[in-house]
Amino acid sequence: MAELLKGKPVAEAINQRSREIVSEMAEKGITPALAIFRVGAKDSDLSYERGAVKRCEEVGVRVVRYIFDEDVSEEEFYEKLDEANNDDDIHGILVFRPLPKRFDDEKLRNSIAAGKDVDGCSDLSLAGVFTNRDLGFAPCTAQSVIEILNHYHIDPKGKNVVVLGRSLVIGKPVSMLLLNANATVTVCHTKTVDTEKIAAAADILICAVGKMEIVNKEFTNPDQIVIDVGVSWNEVKQKLCGDVLFEDVEANVKCITPVPGGVGSVTTSVLISHVVQACKKSIS
Repeated sequence: MAELLKGKPVAEAINQRSREIVSEMAEKGITPALAIFRVGAKDSDLSYERGAVKRCEEVGVRVVRYIFDEDVSEEEFYEKLDEANNDDDIHGILVFRPLPKRFDDEKLRNSIAAGKDVDGCSDLSLAGVFTNRDLGFAPCTAQSVIEILNHYHIDPKGKNVVVLGRSLVIGKPVSMLLLNANATVTVCHTKTVDTEKIAAAADILICAVGKMEIVNKEFTNPDQIVIDVGVSWNEVKQKLCGDVLFEDVEANVKCITPVPGGVGSVTTSVLISHVVQACKKSIS
């Protein structure tokens, strides 16, 4: 039976660190603030928004909502985004993407002020991850993987880490974060030959391919630590599942994150911690 690396205690530890900084800011008469930009009312956006707002309330971060109808013009949207970019009382900006197809995603991502890009989606933020410089923030999910490893005292230094997936949201940035932590990283993708064999040799396996239960015990070994980033709704099982076939893998590894209750439960806390850090930087 593998040790479960649950996300809740990790999130609570992050929240506590954020509260301490918020308290420090309060003594100076400053309240960290997050601006949320949402177009339409997709269920996934609404769910994440509720979680983010709740976490903000728990930590002491103010929330400003910019909510638009589906037919909002680009002119109106970017006018409000510029307004938030230039508002010194707003420290972080979260835009729910993708927006309607008429919006160019590259332009959108890079229209968020770097110092307020708490979701880590802009090119400058990603450049900071890839060059190990303080140029913004890492994508929240990728940072959550690192937070889980740190919380459970799993040092990737010198470890053989295999990352399944190469997206800009998770695969590539988490690979860079692990390299920055002195891991030896191999990235596997759809064109990789013998992925199972490569994965099975890993000390730490990061599963971020977005394909439900594609990773079985053949990808693993008894001394392995498995971080499952994926999340999908399983119609047959009527529950959320990850990239890992949990019931097949759990008995064959040392540690594993559950789905739900693993990486996903940490991301919102990371997002809010980025807002708090951005606030602190702004007055440094």
